[in-house]
Amino acid sequence: MEKEDLKVLNKGEEEEMELQGYRLCRWRLALVGVGVLCTGGFLLLLLYWMPEWCVKSTCTRTTARDADVVLMRSTLTISVNISSSFCQIRYFTFHSTKYYWNDEVQNFEVLKKLFFGVNEIAVKVPSVFKLLIKEVLNPFYIFQLFSVILWSADEYYYYAAAIVIMSVISIATSLYTIKKQYIMLHDMVAAHSIVRVSVCRASNEIEEILSTDLVPGDVMVIPSNGTIMPCDAVLVSGTCIVNESMLTGESVPVTKTNLPNPLPGERDEDNDSAYNTEEHKRHTLFCGTHVIQTRFYTGELVKAVVVRTGFSTAKGQLVRSILYPKPTDFKLYRDAYLFLLCLVAVAGIGFVYSIVLSIMNKTIIIESLDIITITVPPALPAAMTAGIVYAQRRLKRIGIFCISPQRINICGQINLVCFDKTGTLTEDGLDLWGVQRVENGSFHLSEENAYKENLVKSQFVACMATCHSLTKIEGQLSGDPLDLKMFEATGWILEEATEEETSLHNRIMPTVVRPPKQLLPPEPVASPEQDMSAYEIGIVRQFPFSSALQRMSVVARRLGEKRMDAYTKGAPEVVASLCKKETVPENFAEVLEGYTKQGFRVIALGHRRLESKLTWHKVQNINRDHIEANMEFLGLIIMQNKLKAETPGVLQDLHRAHIRTVMVTGDNMLTAISVARDCGMIPPQDTVIIADALPPHNGQAAKITWRYADKPSKTPLNISLEDVCPIDEHKTQEMYHFAMNGKSFAVIEEHFPDMLQKLVLHGTVFARMAPDQKTQLIEALQGVDYFVGMCGDGANDCGALKRAHGGISLSELEASVASPFTSRTPNISCVPSLIREGRAALITSFCVFKFMALYSIIQYISVTLLYSILSNLGDFQFLFIDIAIILLIVFTMSLNPAWKELVSRRPPSGLISGPLLFSVLTQILICLGFQTITFLWVRQQSWYTVWKPFTDVCNRSSHINMSDLNDTEVDDHNIQNFENTSLFYVSCFQYLIVAIVFSKGKPFRQPSYKNWPFVVSALILYFFLLFIMFHPVEDIDEFLEIVCVPYEWRIKLFIIILVNAAVSVVVETFILDIILWKLVFSRDKQGSFGITPAAPTPQGAIDLGAFKCLTRLCCPRKLAPKARYMHLAQELSVDPDWPPKPTTTTEAKPRPENGSTYQFIINS
Repeated sequence: MEKEDLKVLNKGEEEEMELQGYRLCRWRLALVGVGVLCTGGFLLLLLYWMPEWCVKSTCTRTTARDADVVLMRSTLTISVNISSSFCQIRYFTFHSTKYYWNDEVQNFEVLKKLFFGVNEIAVKVPSVFKLLIKEVLNPFYIFQLFSVILWSADEYYYYAAAIVIMSVISIATSLYTIKKQYIMLHDMVAAHSIVRVSVCRASNEIEEILSTDLVPGDVMVIPSNGTIMPCDAVLVSGTCIVNESMLTGESVPVTKTNLPNPLPGERDEDNDSAYNTEEHKRHTLFCGTHVIQTRFYTGELVKAVVVRTGFSTAKGQLVRSILYPKPTDFKLYRDAYLFLLCLVAVAGIGFVYSIVLSIMNKTIIIESLDIITITVPPALPAAMTAGIVYAQRRLKRIGIFCISPQRINICGQINLVCFDKTGTLTEDGLDLWGVQRVENGSFHLSEENAYKENLVKSQFVACMATCHSLTKIEGQLSGDPLDLKMFEATGWILEEATEEETSLHNRIMPTVVRPPKQLLPPEPVASPEQDMSAYEIGIVRQFPFSSALQRMSVVARRLGEKRMDAYTKGAPEVVASLCKKETVPENFAEVLEGYTKQGFRVIALGHRRLESKLTWHKVQNINRDHIEANMEFLGLIIMQNKLKAETPGVLQDLHRAHIRTVMVTGDNMLTAISVARDCGMIPPQDTVIIADALPPHNGQAAKITWRYADKPSKTPLNISLEDVCPIDEHKTQEMYHFAMNGKSFAVIEEHFPDMLQKLVLHGTVFARMAPDQKTQLIEALQGVDYFVGMCGDGANDCGALKRAHGGISLSELEASVASPFTSRTPNISCVPSLIREGRAALITSFCVFKFMALYSIIQYISVTLLYSILSNLGDFQFLFIDIAIILLIVFTMSLNPAWKELVSRRPPSGLISGPLLFSVLTQILICLGFQTITFLWVRQQSWYTVWKPFTDVCNRSSHINMSDLNDTEVDDHNIQNFENTSLFYVSCFQYLIVAIVFSKGKPFRQPSYKNWPFVVSALILYFFLLFIMFHPVEDIDEFLEIVCVPYEWRIKLFIIILVNAAVSVVVETFILDIILWKLVFSRDKQGSFGITPAAPTPQGAIDLGAFKCLTRLCCPRKLAPKARYMHLAQELSVDPDWPPKPTTTTEAKPRPENGSTYQFIINS
C-alpha cells in the first residue's frame, strides 16, 4: 500500500513532489488533545514546527483519492494541505496553484481545461497579527519566553527586561521588513490586476468586462493607445510595440506580430504546429508587459486570444517564484542547530547535577532550570543576525542591495561564478566595425561602412535599411541596439504611416525607408514632387527575429516596382544554409572563423526576388519558410562588442583567489571563446575542446564529436594523462577547457548525464544557451557541490540568478526583483566585493557563534562550581556579565569590515569542522582548567574561611561600623563568598580573552585593531575590571555582591588571568591558525580541482614544503575530499581517456545496471 499510494506530482518539472494521502482519525485527534493539555501546549508547538509529525499523529494512511489531508515532500521541504470537495471534484491549493483529482491518471494534476478561476495574481498581504504569530512561534522566541518567565520567577528582572526589549525590536524589525516586501510585491502586481478590457463576442459584438473575468479562449481587443496586459494572449491580427522590461530586463521595445494564418488552399499541413509559448513568443503578449502602441488597418481591430490567466501567466510564474522561493540549505545553519543540541545535552548534565546536589533546597526547580537558560544563550539569534545586518549595510554603501540577507553568508563560500556575456563582461551596445559584401560568389575587401553613393541602390544596403524591427516612439527611433546601429550606419530615414493615413487607405505600407537626398545621384526629373519619392522602399511584412531560427526576415517593395523582395539577416551559418550554394563564397567558413576568433559579432545578409504572383494579401498570410529559401548571399556585417574596462582585472582577481569563472551566453560559440580569451577567462596557451553533440537520428545513437577550437590539424595537441604523478603529489593541471552550445548541452544532459558532470568540471564557455538552460547549468554545477554565483544584466538571466547560491543582477529593473542581490554599478566589480563581504560575514558568524558558545560554557562552569558549595552568581553579577560585557562585545566584534582583497583560501562552510571544533573545545578546556584552579586554590589559602558578613580578611575593621553589620540583609542564596568573587573576576576576564582570541582579522576580515568600537569597549571593560579588582569601591562591591579579598590573592588572580590569556592566544593563534588551518586549507584549495591554478607565490611554496611532513604525520592516509567535484577531479586525473582526443566520438549506449552509459570510438 505504501508504494501504490505514493503519487508523484509535476513529474519531471521543477516542482516535482511526492504525495501521500491521509484521513483524519478521531481517536488520534483526541489523544493529541490530551497530550496538548498535559504538556501545557508544548506538544501543539512541537507539532506546529514538525508538520509531518502532526499529520502522522492525527491521521491514518489512505489512498490519494479519498484523502482529507495530503502530505507533500520535495527534496527540500515538506508541506501539508487540506483537500476539499466541490461538486464531486476533489482539489487542493498549493503555492497558488489548484490541483484537481483526475480519475483517468489516478493522480492530482493542474487541470487548466476544467477550471481557470479568476484572472488575478492575488498577492495577499498578511495582517500584522498573522505575521506576528508566525514570527513569535519561532523556536528561539519560545525559548526566550521560557527564559524570561524563569528569570522573573527568580526575581532576575533586569536581564529579562533587556532580552524582552531586544526581542521586541528584533520582531518589530522583521515584521516591518516582511510586510514591506509583501506590500511592494502587491503594488507591483496590482497595477494591472483589475482593468476594463474589450472582448469580441459572437456576431462581432464588442463587450466591456473586467480583466478578472477573462478566461482562455476570449478574444481581446488591444486598445490603440496601449495598455498593460492583464493576461498572456497571442496576437491574431495587427501588430504591437511592447516594452517587456518587467519580464526580460530589456527596456528595448519589441515588435509583436500576429500569428501566421495561411489561406485554406495554401495551408502546409506538414509545417503546421500547435501553439507553443516559447516557439511563438514573438506573437505573444505577456502579462504585465506594457503595450506602447498598436498598428491596424481600416475595419480591422488589433485582436489577441487569451491563452493563460492568473498564476499560470509568465508574470504569475515570476510572482510565484518570489512568493515561494526554494529554501536555502546551508551547512552553517544546520550545524548551528546541531551545536545547540550539544549545548542542550551539556545543560541536561548540569540540570541533573544541580538536582542531585541541591535535592533538599526549596528553590531547586528554578535553579535547576536556570542552568538550561545559562547553557543555551537566549541572545544568540540577535547576536548571529548582527554580523549579517552590518554586512548588508556595508554592501549598501558600495551600491549592492540585498533582499535576502541570509544569502550573504552563503556568498562567502562561492567558488565558481557564471557570467552572462553581453552587458555583463562586454559593453551593452555594439559598434559597426565594417561590412564585407559578396558579389558573384566572392568576397569584396572589407569596408568601414555602407554610407556611400555607389552603394545606395544596392541590395546589400537595402537589406540593412529594411531588415529590422525598429519603430518610432514619440519621434525617436527605438528598437534592438543591433538593429539601431545597423540602420544608423546606412544614413537612411525611416517614416511610419500615421493613424489618419491608415484609416484612409486599405493597403498603405506601414513603414517606409529612403536614403537622404545627398546620397542619391542627380537625375533629371520632371518635378520636385517626383524627386522626393524617386527611391524609397516600403516594408510590407515582418517575420520577427526568432532565437530558435536565429534569423529575421522582411518582405519589402520598392516604390514603382511590381515585384517584391525578401531580405533576411541572422546567424551566418543559418543564412548561408538558406542561400543558393553558388552565391556563398568558397572561403566563407575561413572568413567567418577569422572574424569570430577576433571576438567580432558577425551578421549575414541574404536577398531573394519574389515571384510577381505574390500579392500584398498573399504575403500577409504566407509561411516564412516559403520566403526564406533559395536566397542570394549578400555579405557580412561585422559588429564589435567591446569588453568593459573592469572585466579583465576582476577576472584576474577571481583566478588568483582560485574561484572558477564560466561564461554562459546566448551568443555565437566562437565569439564567446574569443571574448573568454580576451578577458583572461581562458589563458592564451590553453586548449579549448568543443563538444558537438547530436541527438539520436535514424536509428543511430546520440553521439558527441570532439574538436579543438584552434585548428587542431595545424597544431595537433596530444594531452596524455598516462604518466601522471601520484595524486598526493603536487602536479601541474592539464590546461584544457570545454566549450559547447545550448543544443549540445541539451543532448548531453538527456543522453550523457554522467558525462555532463565531468564536462562541467572543465566547462568554461556555454554558448547559445536558452534561459532555462542557464538555470539547468547552475543546477548541474551545484550537483557536483560547487557554490555557484551568477552575474547577469537581468535579461533572460532571472531563473539562473534565483537558482544560484548568490545571484547578482546588474539591472535595477523590476525583472531583478527576484535576484538576491542587485548592483547599482553596471559592471562585474561587484562580484569580488560581494564574495569578500560574504566571507567577512561568514567568519563573523563563526566568531560570534564560538564566542556565544564559550560565554554560555564559561558561565555554566562558574555556576556549576558554585552549585557544589550551594552558591550561585548574584543577579547583578549576571546582569553585568550579560549586558555590560556580552551584549557590548558581541555587537561590536561583528563590525570588522571585509579584508581588502580576495585570498586563495575559503572559510569552512560549517561549524562542525576540524579547526573550529578544535578551537572551541581547547578554549573550553582552558577556561575549565583555570576556573577549577581558581576555585580550588582559593580554598587552600591560609586566610580562607567561610565568609560571613563580619569576616575581615582585608583588615578593614577600623572602617566598618558594627551597626552597619547588624543592618546587613541575610544572604539567602549564599552569593557573597570568596569562591564567588574569585570566579567572578576570572570569568569576566575569560569572556574578554575569548572575544579577542576569536575576533580574527586577516585573511577574511580587517584586523580587530581597526574596529575601534570593539577596541574601545574591550579597553574600557579591562580598565574597569582591573580597577575594581585592585582598588575596591565599596558601592560597586555592594552592587555586584563581591567581597573584599587580600591584596596578595588579587595578585595571584591577576597572574592566573595573564597565564590564561597567554595559553588561549598561543593555542588559538599558533597551533590552530599556523598548523591546523593550513592543513585543512591545503586540502580545500580550488587550484587542484578542476581549474587552472594560479602560479604559486614564494611564500606558498615555503608553506607547502614546511607542512608536507606535518601533513603526512597528521594525515598519514589520504583523506577523500568531501566535495563531489574533487572526487571527479581525482578520478579523471588517472583516466587515460580523459580529456577526449579530437579523433574520438563518444556514443551513447543503453544504460547498463553497473557501468558507463557511453563509450569512446576512435575515428579512422
